[in-house]
Amino acid sequence: MKIPKRIASVVINSLKGGVVPRIGLPYITVGRETEIAALLHDVEIIADGGASFRFIVGRYGSGKSFLLQTIRSYCMDKGFAVVDADLSPERRLQGTKGQGLATYKELIRNMSTKTRPEGGALTLILDRWISTVQSETASQNGLNALDPALPALVEKKIFEVIRSLNEMVHGFDFAKLLTIYYRAYLDGDDDSKAKVVKWFRGEYATKTEAKAELGVNIVITDDDWYEYIKLFAVFLKKAGYAGLLILIDELVNIYKVPNSITRQYNYEKILTMYNDTLQGKASYLGIIMSGTPQCIEDTRRGVFSYEALRSRLTDGRFSREGVQDMLAPIIRLEPLTHEEMLVLTEKLTEIHAKLFDYTPTLTENDLADFIRIEFARIGADVHITPREVIRDFIELLNIIHQHPEMQVRTLLGSDGFDFAKSTPEPSDASFAEFEV
Repeated sequence: MKIPKRIASVVINSLKGGVVPRIGLPYITVGRETEIAALLHDVEIIADGGASFRFIVGRYGSGKSFLLQTIRSYCMDKGFAVVDADLSPERRLQGTKGQGLATYKELIRNMSTKTRPEGGALTLILDRWISTVQSETASQNGLNALDPALPALVEKKIFEVIRSLNEMVHGFDFAKLLTIYYRAYLDGDDDSKAKVVKWFRGEYATKTEAKAELGVNIVITDDDWYEYIKLFAVFLKKAGYAGLLILIDELVNIYKVPNSITRQYNYEKILTMYNDTLQGKASYLGIIMSGTPQCIEDTRRGVFSYEALRSRLTDGRFSREGVQDMLAPIIRLEPLTHEEMLVLTEKLTEIHAKLFDYTPTLTENDLADFIRIEFARIGADVHITPREVIRDFIELLNIIHQHPEMQVRTLLGSDGFDFAKSTPEPSDASFAEFEV
C-alpha cells in the first residue's frame, strides 16, 4: 500500500480518537458495497437534474459518519459541491433563536469541492464561475483576454445565468447579489466581494445592515434558509458543477429537544425537504441525514412521532433483517461481517507500519485471534460496533510497536481480555474462516 505519511497519520489518529478521517478513506473502506451502490445511484440522478433524500440509520459507532464521508469524497471527485453539518443544541433545522440559520451558516462554511476539500470554497466557486465564463466566451468567439469586445459578451453570459434564477423563490435577490459580485470582480473591489460572500453566508443580522452595505432589503433567516440552499444547487450546476450534496449528521439532537412543539417544527422542515426532492420541486440537490434507530423510529419523540413522516418512511411488509430495500428512503446499516473486520485490521496494520516505519509482525493468525476475541464478548452480536473494534486494535498496534519485546498472544490473553475466557467458544461454523 502506497499511502503518504500525512494521510496515514490522519487516518490512524482519527480512528484512535473515535472520529472519521476526512481524508484517506479509500485506504480503509471495507464492506458497505450495497449501501454505497444505492447512494451512488442517487448521485447519478442528481447529476441528471433530479433530487434525492435518504436517511442513514445505525447505532453509535456503526459507521454512519464513515459512510457519509465516503460519499462526500466520491461526489467531490465527480465534480459536486458538498456541504455538511452536525446538528447540536445550537444547530437545528428550525428554531426561534437562530438555530436554523446556524445550521445554514455551518453548511456554507463547510462548502467543499475537489480543489478545496477542507471547506470554505464559496469564494473560490464564485471566482471560478466568472473566470470560466470569461475563458469560454473568449474561446467560442475567437477573442483574446484583452479584446475590448470581450467584456460585453461575458456580461451577457453572466446575466443569462443570473436571469434564469429569477423565477425561483428568493431568486431575484440571489441574482442581484451575484450581479453585485460580478461587478466587484471586474472592478477589483475586494471589499464589495467580501460583503456579498458575507451575505451568502447568512452573517447579516438585520435587513438595515444589509441595505446599508449592499442595497438589498433582505437577509437569510431561520424560516427561509432552505430556499437558498435550493438556489445554490441550481446556481452551482450553471457554474459548472454537477450539483450540490447536503450531509446532515447527528439527528439525535432534534430527538433530544425537550419541547414537543419545537421538535415538530423541525420534523416539519424535514418533511418539506423530503417532499421537495421526491416531487421534483428541487433540482441538482441531494440530501442525506443520519441518526440512530431510536431518534428515527421512536413514535413519541423521534422522526416517526410526526405522522406525515412516519407514514412515508415506515418499511413495507416485505423488508426484514438481511433483506433490505436499498431504494427505500431509509438505509439501515447492518453490522460489518467478521470477514470484513478481518480485512480492515489487515489494512490498518499496513497503514500503521507505514506511518511508523517498521515491518509488521502480526500474522494472519494474530488478526484472526483478535477478531475472535472481540466478537466473543457477551452481547457482542448486537452491541459491538466497528468503532470499538478499531480503537482496540489501534491500541494493540501502538503497544506492540512501543514494546516489541511483548508477544501478541500475551496481550490477547491479558486481564484486559479476560472477559473472553469465561465466554463459551463460538461455534465452528461462526469462525471457521479464521482457522488459518
